[in-house]
Parts: sequence; C-alpha cells; structure tokens
Amino acid sequence: MQTADLPLVHDIVLLGGGHSHALVALMWAMAPLPGVRLTIVTPQAAAPYTGMLPGFVAGHYTRNEIMIDLVALARRAGARIILDRAMGIDRAAKKLILADRGPLGYDVLSVDIGITSDLPDLPGFAEYGLAAKPLGPFAARWESFARSPRGQGARVVVVGGGLGGVELALAAKHRLAASGPPPQVSVVERGDAALSALAPRLRAGLLRALKGAGIVLNLNAAPSQMDATGLTLHDGRRLPADLVLAVAGARPQDWLRQTGLTLHDGFIWVDKNLRTSDPAIFAAGDCAHLSHAPRPKAGVFAVRQAPVLLANLKAAIMGRALLPYDPQRDYLKLTSLGGKMALGEKWGLVAQGAALWRQKDRIDRAFMAKFAPLPMAAPDLPPMAAQVPGLIDALGDRPLCGGCGAKLGPAALASALAGLPPARRPDVLRGAGDDAAVLTHGTGVQVITTDHLRAFTADAHLMARLTAIHALGDIWAMGAAPQVALSQIILPRMSDIKAAQTLAEITAAASAIFGAEGAELVGGHTSVGAELTIGFTVTGLAHHPVGKAGAQAGDALILTKPIGTGTILAAEMAGTQMPGLILGEAVASAFASMGRAQGPAARILAPHAHAMTDVTGFGLAGHLLELLTPGDLSADLFAGAIPVLPGALALAAGGAASSLAIANRAGALGRLIMPEGPLKALMVDPQTCGGLLAAVPQDKAAQLVQQLQAAGAEAACIGVVAAGPAAVRCGAGTQTV
Repeated sequence: MQTADLPLVHDIVLLGGGHSHALVALMWAMAPLPGVRLTIVTPQAAAPYTGMLPGFVAGHYTRNEIMIDLVALARRAGARIILDRAMGIDRAAKKLILADRGPLGYDVLSVDIGITSDLPDLPGFAEYGLAAKPLGPFAARWESFARSPRGQGARVVVVGGGLGGVELALAAKHRLAASGPPPQVSVVERGDAALSALAPRLRAGLLRALKGAGIVLNLNAAPSQMDATGLTLHDGRRLPADLVLAVAGARPQDWLRQTGLTLHDGFIWVDKNLRTSDPAIFAAGDCAHLSHAPRPKAGVFAVRQAPVLLANLKAAIMGRALLPYDPQRDYLKLTSLGGKMALGEKWGLVAQGAALWRQKDRIDRAFMAKFAPLPMAAPDLPPMAAQVPGLIDALGDRPLCGGCGAKLGPAALASALAGLPPARRPDVLRGAGDDAAVLTHGTGVQVITTDHLRAFTADAHLMARLTAIHALGDIWAMGAAPQVALSQIILPRMSDIKAAQTLAEITAAASAIFGAEGAELVGGHTSVGAELTIGFTVTGLAHHPVGKAGAQAGDALILTKPIGTGTILAAEMAGTQMPGLILGEAVASAFASMGRAQGPAARILAPHAHAMTDVTGFGLAGHLLELLTPGDLSADLFAGAIPVLPGALALAAGGAASSLAIANRAGALGRLIMPEGPLKALMVDPQTCGGLLAAVPQDKAAQLVQQLQAAGAEAACIGVVAAGPAAVRCGAGTQTV
C-alpha cells in the first residue's frame, strides 16, 4: 500500500476514529507522504457523525446514514486499520499499548478518541443506564430500544440539562411519540438552571421547545442510585424509567491519566499546533484541551482542526515548522427540536423554523457524502493489451482477492497434480495430491501440511493470527494434535527497523495461536517481495487420523463456522456499496469469525466423525463434494440451517464475489443442485479460516452441536448424507436432524 511501492520508513498512527482523524484520512488519500504508513486504530469499524445523531434519535435518519465506515475509509486512504482499543502509551519506546495484541510502534502519534458521558459514580448506571457517548454503542442500543415493545409509551429520563441533553430529550420524545402511545420524557439537571452556558435567546428558545413538547425539567436534581425500574434522586424523589440516558457533560477517558502527558481536567493539553507535551504526540477533537484558546466540546472545532493536524503530522515526520490552529470565536449553532425544525444562533441572533432544519440537513449530508466509498478503479492496461489473445479473459473482471480467494481453482489444481506419482516410501501413508501428508510415526502417525495467504489486510499481526489458524485447519480436520510450525514470510519493502518490527508482530501473533494448541513456532524463512504474504508449515500427531473419505449414508453434517468470508473480503477490496449495510462492520464480523481457532471444535468432533475436512478455498460445496467421493454418496442440505456471516447474503445478492468463485462454481457444475440466488453463490465462496465440516452418526448430532456451541462455535447441523451419485442438493427450510 506504499506510494509507488517505495520502502516503508515511518509510521503515523491515528488513535481513534473521531471527526478530525476521519478527515485526515480522507485528505491523506489525495496526498499521501511517500514512504510513510498511515494507521488508524479504533475499537469500532464505523463511527457516527455527531451532527446527525439527534436526527437519528428522532427517526429522521437511519443508523447507516450517520455512520462513517472507517474500514472503507482506510482502504480508500491506503491506510492500515487495526480494530482494537488503546490501554496506554509507552512514550519512551514510542509504542501504543493495545488491549488485544502486542504494542504498536509509531513515529508520530495523534489522539482523537472522543469523550464519554457515562456516570461511573452512580450506583446501577453501568448495569441499567445508557451513555450518549461514545456515540457508536449509544446509536446501536437506542435503535434497539426504540424499535422494541419497551419503546411503546416509554418513560425516558435524560440526565444532563445542557444543550446535548435537551436536544436528545426532544429527539427521543419525537421518535417514541411517532411509533406508539405518548412517551413520558424528563430531564434531570443538578443545578438550579438548565442550559446556563448558552446565550439568553438560544436558552429561552430551547426552554420553550421543552415546554411545548411536554418534557418535564427537574432542577436541583442530583441522581443518587439507579436500578432496572428508574432513578432515585438525592432528595428522595423517584423517577420511574424504562431508559435512562446520560448526557451529563464531557468526561475524558480514564487511561489518559497514566500516559504522563500534561492534562487539563483529564483532557489532553495541546498547544497552538495541536501538539501535546510530548513532541511526537498530537491530539484533536473532544479529548483535547486547547491551551491557547479554550473552546467548548463541539464537532465544528474537530472538523476545522483536521487540515492543520494533517499538515503538522507530515511536518513532524519531515522536521519542518508546524502550523498554528486558530479556532473561530463563534459559529452557527443549529439545534434540532425533535421534529424537522431547528433553532439557529450566531452572534446572539436567534431564528427558528423548518428552513433551518433543511439547512442543517444539507450541511450534514454534504459532510457525510465525502466519506462515501469509492469503487476500485480498473487497472490501467498497457497499449495493445486488448489485442493480445486471451489476456483480458485471464485478467477477469474482478480484482485479485487475498486469502484463499487468491488460490487456483479446483480444475486447474487437479490438472496440475494429476502427474504426481503415487507414494513410494513405505512410511508415507497418504500424500500425493492431498492437502496434507500422513507419515508413520511410532505407534501413530504424523501429519504435515503447509499453507500460505496473500494478505487481505495491512495489519500484519491480524494477518499472522488468521494465517496460523488457517494453516492449522488440516491438522484439526484430521483430529491431530498440533506439534511444530515453520514460517514462510514475504515482507514488502521497508527499512530494517520497520522490517524487524513487522516480523516481531507476525511471530508474536502466530506463536500465541500455535502455543494455545500446544505447538511451537520454531523458525522459518523470510524474503522481501511485492506484498505481504504469510505461510506456515505445520506438523501434528495422531493415533487414528480422521480422513475425508469415510462418510456413511445417514450421517449428519455439522458445520462449525458461518460462510461468506470470500464475498465480504472481495466486497471490501472493491469498495462495494450496499444500501442498508455498513461494509466495515461486516468485515469486522468476518475477522472475528475467522479468528476463532478450531482446536476445541476438532477435539469434540474427531472421536465421532466418520469423515472431516476444513472448509477453505473450494467453498462449502466443493469441500462437501470431497467428503462424498469416491463413494456413491450425496448430501441433502437444509438452506435455512446453513450459518452465514452478517452481510454476506446481501453482498452476494448484489453481485459481490471472490475472484475464485467462478472457478469454484465450474468445479461444482451439475453437482450443486439448488435454486439460483445468493445462498448458492455463497456455497462456492472460498473461505479463509473456514470451519470444520464433519459427517457424524445422526444420533449423536444434536448433542455434538450443543457441545460445540457451549465451546463458543457457531455450529449447526446443516444436512444429512444420502445414497446416490456425488451431488449436493440444497432445499428450502430449516429442518435439522
């Protein structure tokens, strides 16, 4: 992903997906710094735009309309995205401490992690309350509440009588009143006046709006305790509530206190250049305190900070002078009033009406339009390319996928392996043309397999974890215990320091996966090439290995993971847009599923399986056909029972597919019998880190599925083995055995 394939020499890390960082990434896409890698670290794959949040609460926008897809934005910017949460900063080593992986190095770091409005000192709030910030989790929980029966005629208490609390109270009243019996909404304010920080005319207008909406304002009301049925105040008053929202002011994230950075009331102190007390660290947005020009926490400042922040991040790498950020003294405040009406204020002048809401809507939609994913452009072909016979056909109409989507199709692979001679050594029990070799070893056998993956994410740590899980698939499918692993790693060009850091990330991530299975990563080989590619050769030991052959008519078929990874990863690479779907969240779900190791599932299934394989490059249909041959067997699947990753069916229905899917479909031609549609497309979707597919005695299937689910697997019984020529029939319904 480096500009013009130049070596990587520096890292700029953006911690947080706030508005400043989102705009920095967008501008970086248009003018990246050669040799510098941009990384976005965020726990959420998508972030809401604060300006549209009240409209979302009121029901004027869908959740998808207000969310910035950070995964798609990273792809557009050529940036690495790491879906993880920060726990600290090792400033001496220039490393970011993350929750779920090893430290992440940086040369220049920027922090834009927003704020929180939770109430940690209020007993019961953590269990029963809902904080308006962080905005991502709030948006999801509010939508669930508003759509549920609990939202009908609900009693809602908003803690916080500032602008944010009043705006959300008005929005909540409008939304809930439109979908059922009139709700009861009240606002709780600790002080003796609400909205005290606002200009008098704006404050008066909002108080009139509260009164007109029938929202009760409780003053001098300090919460003391919360439970499942409501809120108790310090003076003994009780406010019954089905939902309590906290918008009680901005609170910085607690872990910042341990960084050693200079803070102001817990917020990160920054100078006029947005630089912290550490010259290598910058901060922006709500988490930052502007020491030279303090301002309230408002998204308008974060947006205006972005160009200065980008310029200074680049300048810090290049050793140039920094630019100052001079915030505006006043700005147009457009406040939603629940319905499609807004109150506007600037320089003490106030106006109200539908026209102001339409203006706010235009501004907000224009901002979000900047982040609409761009489809991947077709590669520029050299002159005469179209005139070379077969070149365009070989190129295909889809970008080359990563993972198993980058592998050869079943027909080409079978043709290439057809000339292999049968095993001649007596200790080779199985090998020629198979995914793994089985060798005699003492009283049992040793299994040896190898696999590698072309990177589909720029996060080398994640790529290593997933490749290790993928490479272990054949070991697990044979019921063997992993023993030892060797790596084969191709790194893109980078400085020696960056290469060492990247290799350390890869080995640490892979060692954790292998170590959890009792295996050891003992070494391997590295080289430098055009792109990141990671592979592992793995051995395992077994007394009685489970093979692909051996399925019996009447067996139940158990699948331990949902399908759809190839389609989702291909859609992300191509910048696919799908109404009603945030692609980045589908990618995050796919990564989570792919990252679940199959060792526990293998140990549950292996003692009972007549046949077992892992579902990888050939897709569910292709690998199921392997289980059915060479015997006279077929399979009847229950379409409704086949687990599918979130978003995969919608993407397949829209035409998204891996570059290997066409070859897989050809390999199953005439033997995959089911109606045309998105599920059929997913049946030939190549899977990376796919689940195990096992044929087990039917009378044990239900118990095994229960055990698998208890162990954390998304397992399901998807069909039965039947007599007849090798074919897969998939009918409607959710019947199970």
